Amino acid sequence: MRIVVTGASGNVGTSLLQALAGESAIDSAVGISRRRPQLVFPKTEWATADVSDSDLVRLFRGADAVVHLAWLIQPARDPRLLWHVNVEGSTRVFAAVAEAGVPSLVHASSIGAYSPGPKDRAVDESWPTNGVRTNDYSQQKVEVERRLDRFEAEHPQVRVVRLRPALIFKRESATEQRRLFAGPFVPGSLLRPGLIPFMPAIPGLSFQAVHSYDIGDAYRLAAVGDVRGAFNIAAPPVLDTTSIARQLRARTFGLSARAARGLASVAYHARLTPLPPDWLDMGLAAPLLDTTRAREELGWTPRHSGEEAIADLLGGLRDAAGLDTPPLAPRTSGIGRIRELATGIGKRP
Repeated sequence: MRIVVTGASGNVGTSLLQALAGESAIDSAVGISRRRPQLVFPKTEWATADVSDSDLVRLFRGADAVVHLAWLIQPARDPRLLWHVNVEGSTRVFAAVAEAGVPSLVHASSIGAYSPGPKDRAVDESWPTNGVRTNDYSQQKVEVERRLDRFEAEHPQVRVVRLRPALIFKRESATEQRRLFAGPFVPGSLLRPGLIPFMPAIPGLSFQAVHSYDIGDAYRLAAVGDVRGAFNIAAPPVLDTTSIARQLRARTFGLSARAARGLASVAYHARLTPLPPDWLDMGLAAPLLDTTRAREELGWTPRHSGEEAIADLLGGLRDAAGLDTPPLAPRTSGIGRIRELATGIGKRP
């Protein structure tokens, strides 16, 4: 089999390429990224392309499956660019799959596509996908799911799979995730156990996580297996901010969701952080995921708990860990943070 992966140089893409390297059914893989990485994976060749304007049909021809991971989180302050790349770029990927005659398409959706849901029980893949109205990321994921619905109806010969994962972490993604979600003013050295005395406990902010290596394995199974439809991907247990506080040996104090959002809004508008406050809305509203279908039909079982995934990320943040790809390169720490400040926090990718 030959697999083509868009967005292959990021957190999930590098984990998928590693999983494909050990898959006997895979003969070769093409990793597509906007900037060519130096990192080498067995069976993989790199191709430089942008899903929003490159010739994708040429790259997709001869593939047995396309795994579409490409997605921009930043620049959050340029929503038109994010829509152009994420929504219109995904639409171009789907069209190119059909034109190139690729028999299978695996799409990276998200827990963010789900409508607000319960925190006292898990929901399966039939939960409504209308997203969280106030969050742009969520609404873009919803729109792409709608367009994928139309693609699936118009091209029944294409096997379509969509994964809806929880939060995804690994050590090597630390530099990228610090840059995307925290910004240049968060020192990794501060995240050593015992250095942060207090952390807020926000009522209703419970969530799930999954290790990037495990989600990479889920995409591998989706690409090579005979499955269709949507799959929730998450690892136990259910987490909250006290889960992180325990790992940092910090005490917690109560902070209302309203106060937390107000503080997040101040930090964002003061350009202290690249993350808009509406991401808290999504965290509070997102349901818990039932992964029964992934276990029984996809054959997927996580090897790491959600707590282990967070611990791996925290260790990576302390050590400024990364990989030799443009999104994950550790050189964006240290002196590289000057570039983040100069280009505008949350303003440019």
